[in-house]
Amino acid sequence: MVSENRPKDTLTRRRWRAFKKNRRGYYSLILFLLLFVTSLFAEVLSNDKPLLVIYEGHQYYPLLKSYPETVFGGDFETETDYRDPYILEKLTSGTNRVYFPPNPYSYNSINLNLDQPVPSAPTRENLLGTDDRGRDVLARLIYGFRLSVLFGFALTIVGTVLGIMAGAVQGYFGGRTDLVFQRFIEIWSAMPELYLLIIFASIFKPSLLLLLILLSMFGWMGLSDYVRAEFLKGRNMEYVKAAKALGVGNLTIMYRHLLPNGMTPVITFLPFRMSGAILALTSLDFLGLGVPPSTPSLGELLAQGKANIDAWWLSLSTFLVLVGMLVLLIFIGEALREAFDPRR
Repeated sequence: MVSENRPKDTLTRRRWRAFKKNRRGYYSLILFLLLFVTSLFAEVLSNDKPLLVIYEGHQYYPLLKSYPETVFGGDFETETDYRDPYILEKLTSGTNRVYFPPNPYSYNSINLNLDQPVPSAPTRENLLGTDDRGRDVLARLIYGFRLSVLFGFALTIVGTVLGIMAGAVQGYFGGRTDLVFQRFIEIWSAMPELYLLIIFASIFKPSLLLLLILLSMFGWMGLSDYVRAEFLKGRNMEYVKAAKALGVGNLTIMYRHLLPNGMTPVITFLPFRMSGAILALTSLDFLGLGVPPSTPSLGELLAQGKANIDAWWLSLSTFLVLVGMLVLLIFIGEALREAFDPRR
């Protein structure tokens, strides 16, 4: 058992060492993971609800539970507005304490105390300014970054699974099955994707799930060609013929023998596919065909920057976040491609 696992472990370690030798890709992976993990705690970093309230000797956690105003000496049974000056005065008087996140705004929080028209320029209160509705730009960038990365992960996973399945069936069975699939792909790829998105956006209510389904319908075709080529090459190998002769099932041969050898192009293309998914979401949001208007989105901020040329902070901050994210993914993809290159 040890001798059988040793070549696989050696190959994996060799690829990992090759990946680490590419310092640009290795540090890009660390930085991207650090930013992504940090964005998962966006509610703790940027929120208009306090992390902790100490009122009359009792502790309250507004992030985890909603409290009515009457709990803190207010007059209404509705959820507490912790930015209300009357409530803030009660929460900070005497021994009472309130602890807000580092950025005391959520993605949909409107700063009602602005002394300049919106979109307002960066200040000490709003470090990156506000958008055309008075919402904090830094908060929308934090939440928008998380949304873009999670959507990119989801679209990449769905498209990769569909592409592997389609390419594996084509390459393994070949013949008429491959011919029919290829004709179907040619017809399907010729359909106008943007027009279909416009039509569906006008019929259905915009949502992330709708975008994921529509983009997944077209995002699998590019990867299936590479998987198909690997399966076409491996289906005539001696070990595959031996497995067939021993009565091993087709699914077992495809999953256990051919798929591991065909994963090299899949893994090397993952960062590039993810960057394409993020760009697709940003472009659709910029055109108004993406997520609902209240959802934090990088594309929506870019559209606001285009509509408000004088508000340079909208376009510049969003552009830096988007370009930085895509550059990190490209560097990671280049390092993976070099590490999995069989010629190296």
